[in-house]
Amino acid sequence: MQWDTREDCEVRQILDRVADKWSLLVIALLDRRTLRFTELKRAIDGVSQRMLAQTLRHLERDGLVSRVVHATVPPRVDYALTPLGVTLHETIRTLVTWTETHQNEIAAARTAYDRRIEAERLAAEREAAERDALAHDVLTAGQGR
Repeated sequence: MQWDTREDCEVRQILDRVADKWSLLVIALLDRRTLRFTELKRAIDGVSQRMLAQTLRHLERDGLVSRVVHATVPPRVDYALTPLGVTLHETIRTLVTWTETHQNEIAAARTAYDRRIEAERLAAEREAAERDALAHDVLTAGQGR
């Protein structure tokens, strides 16, 4: 399979849409049951009303989420996964399972990386201090003549 990394590639556009954090959370929540906008907003920590509305519109446009408006006062809007959205949730569930299985390995890799970067930073600071000291010695020795 050849991956097309161009911005106008249809596959890339779809992946960008369904793999963003808000879409993943919406799809995961809607797998359990139909939810109203306010229920989704309460359940997704950190999402703004504008971003949630935009995410739901995009998912609806892509055929992954259905939107039903009930003629009540105040109006009630329900969101649910479409059959296509359910198939995507199955894939997301596999990704979540992989993440849960490997989270300790990932945490260890992050810790090792952070330690290595910190050691490299400290070594660079020591080298810079040594260069500065040498330059200072050279300058002060030259002034003493």
